[in-house]
Amino acid sequence: MNSPTSIPHRILLAGATGGLGLRIARELRERGASVTAAIRLGTAPVRVEPLTALGVEIRDVDLDDVAQVTAACLGVDCLVSALNGLQHTILGTQSVLLDAAVAAGVPRFIPSDFSLDFTRTPPGSNRNMDLRRAFKERLDGAPIQATSILNGAFMDMLTGQAPFILFGPRRVIHWGDADQPVDFTTMDDTAAYTAAVAMDPTPPRTLRIAGEVTSARDLAASAGAVAGRPFKTLRVGGIGLLGGMIKLTRLVAPGKDDVFPPWQGMQYMRDMYSGDGKLGPLDNDRYPGMRWTTVREVLSAR
Repeated sequence: MNSPTSIPHRILLAGATGGLGLRIARELRERGASVTAAIRLGTAPVRVEPLTALGVEIRDVDLDDVAQVTAACLGVDCLVSALNGLQHTILGTQSVLLDAAVAAGVPRFIPSDFSLDFTRTPPGSNRNMDLRRAFKERLDGAPIQATSILNGAFMDMLTGQAPFILFGPRRVIHWGDADQPVDFTTMDDTAAYTAAVAMDPTPPRTLRIAGEVTSARDLAASAGAVAGRPFKTLRVGGIGLLGGMIKLTRLVAPGKDDVFPPWQGMQYMRDMYSGDGKLGPLDNDRYPGMRWTTVREVLSAR
C-alpha cells in the first residue's frame, strides 16, 4: 500500500464549481493541501462561495488561454481536472490545461476521466468514452506524469438520476444477464480517492476503483433489504436490442449538444451490462484508511 507524503502540496483544480470538483476541493483541504481553483471568467459568485468557505484560493482565468492558465500553474505540484463537457471541453479546454501544465513545469496531471473503463470499450460505441480515449492519446504523448482515475458509474445516480432501480413498481431493470458484475462508486468516495492521488508523488498511469461491485440481482436484494419489501429484476432485453434502441433514440432525439442526452445514458448502461466497461483489477486498497460507501447505505439515505 502507498500513502501521500506529509510534504505540503499545492494543487490547481479546474472544474471546482461542479459537483465532483467541489468535493475534490473539500477533500484536498481536509488533507492539508493548498488549493487554487481556476475559475472561468464570469462565473456567478454564488458558485464560488462554497470554495471560498473551504479556504480555496480563487483564480479567475480564461481556461482557453494557455498563457493565463500557465501563469496559474506556476509552483503547482499537480493539476486536477474535474471539467465536464463535450469535445470543446474534454479535448479543447483540457488540452489547454495540459499545455499550460507542461509549460509551467507541473509534475503531475489528473484528467477528468472519471468513468467506466474507456480503455476497454469498443471505439465508436460510447461518445463520452471516445472523447476520453482521444484525450488519453494526447496526454500519453506529453512530458508529464499523468494518472487517470476510473470509478465506474456514480452510485449517487441509483436514487433516481439513472433508471436502474424503479422504486414504485419495485423492479431493477437490466439488459442481458442479471448477474453481470457492474461497478459503482459515490462521488464523495471518488473525490476522496482523487485527493489522495493528487497528493501522491508516484501514482501509476491508471487507477481503477469501485465502492461496490454489484449486479442487477444484487441491486434488487439491496433495495429490498432497505425497503423491507421485495424487489425483482426486470430483463428489458438483450444487449443487441439495447444497441438498436440507442440508434433509434439518437435518430429521433439527437441532442448532439447535450452533455448527457437519453441515448448517452443508454450507452453507459450497454457498456456496463455488456461487461465492456468493467473495471479490474481494482486499486481500492492503495491508500490506507479509505472507507467505501455501499449501495445499501446510499439507498438508505434516500
